[in-house]
Amino acid sequence: MSDAPLSSIRLHKALERVWMTPPGIGRLSSVNHTVLGKRFMVVALTFFAIGGFLSMLIRAQLATPNSAFIGPEIYNQIFTMHGTVMMFLFAIPMFEGFVIYMLPKMLGARDMAFPRLTAYGFWCYLFGGTILIVAMLAGVAPDSGWFMYTPLSSRPYTPGINADVWLLGITFVEISAVTAAIEIFVSILKMRAPGMSLARMPLMGWYMLVTSGMMIVGFPPLILGSILLELERAFDLPFFDPTRGGDPLLWQHLFWLFGHPEVYIIFLPAAGALSTIIPVFAQRQILGYRAIIAAIVAMGFLSFGLWVHHMFTVGIPHLALAFFSAASALVAIPTAVQIFAWLGTLASGRPRWDIPMLYVFGFFFVFVIGGLTGVMLAMVPFNTQAHDSYFVVAHLHYVLVGGFVFPMLAGIYHWMPHISGRQSLYRLSVPAFWLILVGFNLTFFLMHLTGLMGMPRRISTYPSNWGWDWLNLLSSVGGFILTMGFCLVLADIILQFRFGRWFRRDPWQAQTLEWATPTPPPSYNFAAIPRIDTRADALEPASIGPVLAGGRGYLGFVRNEDQETMGVDMVTGAPEHVIVLPRRTYLPLWTAIATASFFLAMLFGQYWLAPFGALATLVLFLFWPTTIGQKKDFGPVDIGMGERAVLDVESPHNVSVLANRAAVVMNATLFSSLLFGGLFLLVVAPNWSGIGTLKLSPWPGLLAVILSALGAGLSFAARARNAAGGNAMILLGAAAALHLGAVVLLIVLMASVSEPTGHARQAVIFVLLAYSAIHCALAALLSGHGAWRIAQGYVSARRQTEMQLALLWSGYAVGVTVPALLLGFLLARAGGAA
Repeated sequence: MSDAPLSSIRLHKALERVWMTPPGIGRLSSVNHTVLGKRFMVVALTFFAIGGFLSMLIRAQLATPNSAFIGPEIYNQIFTMHGTVMMFLFAIPMFEGFVIYMLPKMLGARDMAFPRLTAYGFWCYLFGGTILIVAMLAGVAPDSGWFMYTPLSSRPYTPGINADVWLLGITFVEISAVTAAIEIFVSILKMRAPGMSLARMPLMGWYMLVTSGMMIVGFPPLILGSILLELERAFDLPFFDPTRGGDPLLWQHLFWLFGHPEVYIIFLPAAGALSTIIPVFAQRQILGYRAIIAAIVAMGFLSFGLWVHHMFTVGIPHLALAFFSAASALVAIPTAVQIFAWLGTLASGRPRWDIPMLYVFGFFFVFVIGGLTGVMLAMVPFNTQAHDSYFVVAHLHYVLVGGFVFPMLAGIYHWMPHISGRQSLYRLSVPAFWLILVGFNLTFFLMHLTGLMGMPRRISTYPSNWGWDWLNLLSSVGGFILTMGFCLVLADIILQFRFGRWFRRDPWQAQTLEWATPTPPPSYNFAAIPRIDTRADALEPASIGPVLAGGRGYLGFVRNEDQETMGVDMVTGAPEHVIVLPRRTYLPLWTAIATASFFLAMLFGQYWLAPFGALATLVLFLFWPTTIGQKKDFGPVDIGMGERAVLDVESPHNVSVLANRAAVVMNATLFSSLLFGGLFLLVVAPNWSGIGTLKLSPWPGLLAVILSALGAGLSFAARARNAAGGNAMILLGAAAALHLGAVVLLIVLMASVSEPTGHARQAVIFVLLAYSAIHCALAALLSGHGAWRIAQGYVSARRQTEMQLALLWSGYAVGVTVPALLLGFLLARAGGAA
């Protein structure tokens, strides 16, 4: 045997020793993206099966008029859980799992930016979803619809824990979504193969960059709405109670500020899969690469201007109706750009009609119908007639099943060989496709007709003389045909894993980097990281793979038993630093268990226990940094290819700082939604006139701002001293003390708010002050943590991460405290004479 193969084998064994996941119970400690991505997808598909079973119960109930198969109370739980499971427990986690598994391989990295955060997000998703499913089995599932509209979901009308299960369970799951969003965003910008500039990045990278940015901005309004509604239900703070100055429409605004972008958040990853699959089977590069990128960005921006699309019948002023109607129609333009680019690619290529292309065909057929009905619903007169009818149900399923499930199935058949190392036998694939296509259209196309005939959604039965009988029966038959198709897909996947043909690499002759890895891929993805000097969707994986397997590239070695990958410039892709990733650990699991204890204490009304769960979570998070970092400066180190770069902790542009900046944007979005909510209630809500002014002393607030600003100033001075080589521990410690002083003053001000349960004004002021106090406390914590890390020797003039984070969050604390206090004092003086 020659030296080169032996060298490759030795390198593989050395890398596998460092990156491997241990067997048995040790697998619970895994933080590897390949393992966690597969876990996300398996759990998401399990929830998909549960949601599908619930849909069959719905169709069995509606198959005949005056059905007594399911009582109305249980039916309400079933249709609420169907929507909740499909939207929150299947669609988003499914594409997150795919992206976590595939993205590093596409971009030429060995893992995601924060492997422990990925693991923590998975456990939060699993535990949160389990809470919802167990509640359903116990008969206390949410039953107010997956929109959870108030006042139906408020305590007087839903007195049990049903609504709390949704609010707390979904918020628990959303932790997974927002952590994944930040991780995907940072990984795309910083963890690409050297030379892969943004202009060379594969389209899937662009789709996920925009999608993750949308999630960072789009999810906080729902999280805020869930917190406010749970505060109303648990502590009687009347944000949505119109008799005490609240307004049920505030929930709709907050929900749809998330809800409509979510449709595009679900669609864009599927569109990324299509933009990757279609060129492979058309046997030519994608047409309109730059036009597609422009369309992706445009769709991301436009999606946030459409939320009122769902509220045309609530009494919106005519000018606003015209604006949102036009915006709803305008989003069809970037969608059409992508569709015509895909059709043009197929028309100018030589398409191969393998199984993935069947599902691409199904996508075109189904999604275009959904898009056309979407434009119909964007027109206010038609929307007014079809609102809350089965026409909307049909439209929603044509968009989401056509825009996500069909591309997902195409992706499963395209990338399953990569995951399994085997090719499908295709014996069940074709009949499965036709059962799904025929069953879906038989089920949902007819719902357009029942909706136009006046059938409202969310009803458990209907009379026999309204003309809906045969349409509903045929829809139910179609639903069971659809289920048979999905069962065949599942059987086909199992057979592929068990009996599929082995292959070496790239069975489709694709041109993206993931096919340069062995299949199934090793835990480290690439024995060496390549340099990319052309567009990353026009590569030759068959020739790149053996070169990388021999260690000829960046980081084609093991150093200090560390898990290393490359960090690059966000725009140019020039190699910038070496990222040393944390090793496997049980900390994410224990932290998620502590987080679960907080949510369970809230769910069961044991509010005195909840702070202990929150404290345990915080303490465990503080343990995370103790296993990483370095106590000396190494300077530039060898990265292969005759080049050198500094370690990540010595770079001012490291991934931790970028992730925290993204977290600040997410927090600012939530805070902006809170400000919007307060102003909305002030301007729109009833029962605000004649409530009199609220006595609120300005001095504690003013002193809190001064102390917080001084703390931020000391953080800035500490960073400057540290950069000059001085010891900044005392400055950071003083900054922490000042921020704690601001927290105390804000708590004093909160205590002076009389009767927060008496009126929405006091409730909003109370929450504004609480938000400011929490972030001043966070600034104090990070400043104190920075001082402790200095004392431990983890900070130097080159290693400034802790200094940057303390300054970032100190500045944010000041930035939110000032507008929170201004709005609070404005509300205190609103309402006129008592």
